[in-house]
Amino acid sequence: MRLLLDDQYSPTIAQELRGQSFDVVAVVERRDLIGLDDESLLRLAAGERRALLTNNVRHFAAIARGWGASGQTHYGLVFTSDASLPRSRETIGMYVDALGALLDVTPGDEALRDQVRWLS
Repeated sequence: MRLLLDDQYSPTIAQELRGQSFDVVAVVERRDLIGLDDESLLRLAAGERRALLTNNVRHFAAIARGWGASGQTHYGLVFTSDASLPRSRETIGMYVDALGALLDVTPGDEALRDQVRWLS
């Protein structure tokens, strides 16, 4: 599985995961992605066959429902919650561990196709 981290996440997470041979990129590492609206970001991720990690559940869940109704495909949404997995410098290692475990058990690009998962 290939993964794109929404702009709410530290690029250090992507760097650490790449060091473990996973194909992960953070929005803030790619200038062409900075400032894209949510639907455009999901469309770009789908075009690259990447799942998208985001904390923006409200917007992306609605987009995914709309896409499903119209037959559009995405390659997975992985949601997080600040209640169960806060985003801070102190939790970067927790994200690396949790995402590494998810990437280990979902190796193919199609593994999360049109699915939603919660990272905890």
